[in-house]
This record gives sequence, structure tokens and C-alpha cells, in this order.
Amino acid sequence: MENIRINKILVANRGEIAVRIIRTLKKLHIASVAVCSDNDIDSLHCRLADEVVPLGNGSLKDTYLNIQKIIDAALDTGVQAIHPGYGFLSENPAFAEACEANDIIFIGPSSDSIRLMGNKIAAREFAVSHSVPVLTGITGTPEHILSQASTLPYPVLIKAAAGGGGKGMHIVRSSSQLADELERAGREAEKYFGDGTVFVEQYIENPRHIEVQILADKHGNVIHLFERECTIQRRYQKIIEESPSPTIDETTRARMLGTAVGICRQIGYCNAGTVEFLVDEKQNFYFLEMNTRVQVEHPVTEERTGIDIIEEQIRIADGQVLQYRQEDISAHGSAIELRVYAENPSNGFLPTPGLITLYHEPQSRGVRIDSFTDCACAVSPNYDPMIAKLVCYGKTREAAIETAQSALNNYVIQGITTNIPYLKAIVSGRQFADNEISTNFCQVNGEQLASSMKSEKEAIALRDVVACFLLFDLFKKHIDGDTLNVWEDIGYWRFSMKVAVSIDGQQVPVNIIKTGNCCIKGRVNNESFEIQFLERFDSKLKVILNGRTGYIYCSDTDSNHTSITLRGATFECCRCDQLGEGVDYSKSDETTDNSALVSPMPGKVAKINVREGDIVEAGCVMLVVEAMKMENNIVANAHARIKKINVAEGQMVDNKMQLLVLEND
Repeated sequence: MENIRINKILVANRGEIAVRIIRTLKKLHIASVAVCSDNDIDSLHCRLADEVVPLGNGSLKDTYLNIQKIIDAALDTGVQAIHPGYGFLSENPAFAEACEANDIIFIGPSSDSIRLMGNKIAAREFAVSHSVPVLTGITGTPEHILSQASTLPYPVLIKAAAGGGGKGMHIVRSSSQLADELERAGREAEKYFGDGTVFVEQYIENPRHIEVQILADKHGNVIHLFERECTIQRRYQKIIEESPSPTIDETTRARMLGTAVGICRQIGYCNAGTVEFLVDEKQNFYFLEMNTRVQVEHPVTEERTGIDIIEEQIRIADGQVLQYRQEDISAHGSAIELRVYAENPSNGFLPTPGLITLYHEPQSRGVRIDSFTDCACAVSPNYDPMIAKLVCYGKTREAAIETAQSALNNYVIQGITTNIPYLKAIVSGRQFADNEISTNFCQVNGEQLASSMKSEKEAIALRDVVACFLLFDLFKKHIDGDTLNVWEDIGYWRFSMKVAVSIDGQQVPVNIIKTGNCCIKGRVNNESFEIQFLERFDSKLKVILNGRTGYIYCSDTDSNHTSITLRGATFECCRCDQLGEGVDYSKSDETTDNSALVSPMPGKVAKINVREGDIVEAGCVMLVVEAMKMENNIVANAHARIKKINVAEGQMVDNKMQLLVLEND
């Protein structure tokens, strides 16, 4: 194996992918330089890097998307190469050109390849010219697309030409919807990728999404690392990926792998890339796009092949010949990746930025986690809400699924709501096990998945949750290592032996029978409980609950609430018989103006569609608030008049600020 001549690399990214790259650099004894916005200065990727260059404050265009700042940071620190990760500038040909112009190695393909394949329109035209099967579609200006609206094979899918990650994608089922959706998709594309160009293509109902991982060097060698299936998606964003695909047969697999390699040979591609296909119910496959970068889901392939794709990217950029021939590559077992997001599945999957108060990763055989953090921290509203990627390996698909189910049960994130229960509902279901899925699986099975999440929590006895919460609440200081104070043992409630506890908003009366020595006995709804604290292991508490030894996770999430995780389910708890320190009870009887609208999460006002005095009807989109790479429409729910607008376009808002006020007309 040839030594790598590159000895210092700048990572032009943040979050889990920056952490992932830096860890490979440490393995290779290559010095690392991180860049960060001001609000990322304490993040894990900065703590791991050998050097950190601040990019200042401001929007993405002022920080991670500012080409000149990134180049200046590279020149100032004397790096030889830049790794862009995924997203941000990774598929920006101007960035690759800027690296080339400053004699900095860009760890990725050439700017020409990015321009050709990183743009979906150009890639599509290339595929057509080389007889690669593609879906029917139209490219061109919005005006040209609209002029052809009646000829399109509805439903169609609008896509951002420079996009990825499901951003800027919209299904249109009739020509009457096309103009509005083109405008919206173009606005999103400009915001996320700096290029508002979009195109439309035929939408296949119930397709599979399968992609091929490619490695290619500067000497004309091209190999594949087999395929990944990414069919489980929500809003066109992949959330579960696996390899091998359980869908395609060996004949289709061989044709697809060969097609992907052929495309890369024809364009003279170099470095890591992924060729993506849609597959219909008859196993016909159609070229979708090529991602000219490392994919979010690359760990799935690494777990099956044992090949570090980031290392191979660096070796290729260093000018080395590929270490592997195609016949050297073998893949074993099955791997599944589940993306963990800061979002609320029970509230329209709205992102949930905020403070993680407890973070605990599962640690068991076959489990790998690529995360942006390793401890309690803040999740910013300014970036994509992905927290981590949970990768589970097994000798068979069934074994990998079992590992995933167990890992999800032991993955604890408190303080914010995550999609972990949603992922559990998917991988625990019969349809996933039997591979009865499609790219619209989440949409079609939304109610079923919601019911599964609800059932999981309801299966845990209310008395057990109450017992865990009261143990933590009454003996918190002792659990934290302080000497037990007798007054905390016999507080004011001891005179009545009754307390009131709220569990996920449900008030539960509790009769306490006995307390002492970090032990509580009581009754909830005529059911007895007993819990004893044994010892603490970092984030988890060892207890004896109703005669059985087990572990619970507890943390204070705000001035009056506590998160309790028991048997894989998390509950928000508080005492109803105590005053919360952060609540102004003097205002508790004041009436609130229910006509005032607020943003569902902190973000930036992207567009205002109304003026003061306007009359709006139910369903009218009055404002658009952008947060965590997602647009949120503020919609009128009835006929009304705009009384006041409190914000301006571009203004940052939180989820408490009144955006505008309506009045009856």
C-alpha cells in the first residue's frame, strides 16, 4: 500500500460528516483543519480537529457556502487539500475550480465532471445521448415547461437541477398546480443550492430507489462497491438505506452495476460517486442522477465491504492507483442505516431544534454510529436536523433488522423530540421485514406508523413511569452524588402523602406509601409500585423496579420538566403540585390573543404574501418561514382580515413571536 503524500487537509463542512472525515484523517496520521460558524465553535468536529478556523456569524452564504472564506482558510493554514463532505459546496463546480486555481487538491471529481453530472439536467441529457434509460421529462425555463404543461405525463415530479436530499422536489398531479409548484421549487433550489433551475420528469408510482457506489482513479480504473437500496423515504429524503438490495434479482443487479460503471467510464469520472436509479415493479430501471460526492449512506457499503471510502477518496486525490480490482471486491452480510433526526413525527415532522439534555448511544456488536455529537448539546435551527446515522450489521437481513431494533431501543436522546420512535415503528413492522415497500411507503402508511408509536408507549405501565420520575425528582441530589438531606426525603407533601404528576400532559394522582434510602413505595390507580435506586453509570441509572433490575435515563429538560426514558420509550414528566421556577404565575389568568400566529419553530421569514388590510380565505399561505432546510407555510384557517404584520422578509423569528394578527372581517 503506497503512502499518502498529502499531510494536511481542510474539511469544508460541519456536523457528522466533518466528524467522520476527521476520524479517518486521524487514522491516516493526516493533520486536520476544521472550519466553523460562530455557533459551531464548541461542536464535536471542532473539538476533534487539529486546527479550527472560524468563519464568523451570519447565513450559510456568509459561512459554509462562502467559497472565498473557505479558500482563504485553506491558504492561511497551509493545507494541501480540501474535503467537501456532502451538501454545502461538495457539488459546486465553482468551488472545485477555486481549489484548482489556488493549487489546492479538491478531494472529489473535476469541476467538469461536477458540472456535467452534478446538474441533473446535464446528467439527464448525457444519459439520453448514451442510450441509458431515463424517464420522460422536460427541461428548460419555467416558461418553456409551462408551455408544455398539457403534454406532460401526469403525475410529474419537479426537481432542482443542482439539488439533492429531497430539497426542491414536488409532485404535481395536474397542470393547474404546475405554475405555483414551479415557483416554490425554484425558490427552494435557489436558497439551498444557489441555483434556482428546475426541471420536471414523469413520476413513477410505487418505485424502488437503488444506487451504485463507484470508485474511479486518475488512471482510468473504475470499480463498483455494489448497490444500496434507499426506498424508505419521507418527503423525498432518504431515512433508511440498506445493502444488499432485497428487491432486485441477480440479473438486474449485474445490468445495473455495469450501467453505473459504464457511465463513469464514458465521462472520465474520478473519485467517489454514486449513480442512482429508479426501479419499477417489473425491475426496469431508469437513470435518476449521479451524486458527485460521498453519500450520506456510504457507511452501509463500508460495513459490507470493509473499505473506508473516505480513505479511498484521499488516495485517489493523491494520484494513487486504486488499491482494488473489481474481482478483489466482495461484500458480506447485510447492513442497514437509519437516519436520526431532530423532528417530531407526531407534529408533521417539524424540526425540533433545542437543547439535548441527555445523549446516550447504544454500544453493541454490529452497531456503528456516525453522529455530530457525543454529549448533551444544542441542535441549531440553522442547519439540517440530522443528528446521527445508526448503522447496523448482521450476517443476514433478518439479523441486521434485529440489531437495528435493539439499537433503537437503547438510543436515548432527551430534551428534544426525535424520530427514533418512528424508525422503530418502520423496522419493527411486517411490511419492512417482508420488503413490501416503495418510495411512498411513509406517506401511505402514516396512520399505521403513528398507531404503532402510540401503542409502544401505551404498553409501558403508567405506574412504572411515575415511579421512575418520582425517584429522580425526590432524590435527585443524592443520585447526583450529594449527601441526602432529610428535608428532601420528607418534603411538604409528606403531610398528605399525595402528589400529582403529569405524564405527557396527563395528570396522574399518586399515593405515596413510604419513602426512604432512595426508595419509594406508592400506588397509581390502585396499582402498587416500588422502586429502589442502586447506582449511576454516566447517563443511566440502575434501579430495582417492582422487583426487577433495570436501567432508566433521566434529565431535566427545563425549569419544570423531566425526561424519563424507560424500555426505549421517552416521557415528559413534571410535578403538578409544585410551582415551576420559570413560570410567571401572575399572568396565568390573562387572556391570550388566539388570532395571533406564530412560527412552528425558530427560523427566518422567507416570504410574505400579504399586506396589512388584506382579506384572506381559509388555506391562504400568508407567510413562509424557512428553518432547518425546510419551508413552513403559515396558513389562514378561516376568512379574516390582516390586522398587523410584525415581521419582515429575512427576519429571524422564534416559535413564540407573533408573526401577524388576524381579525374577523
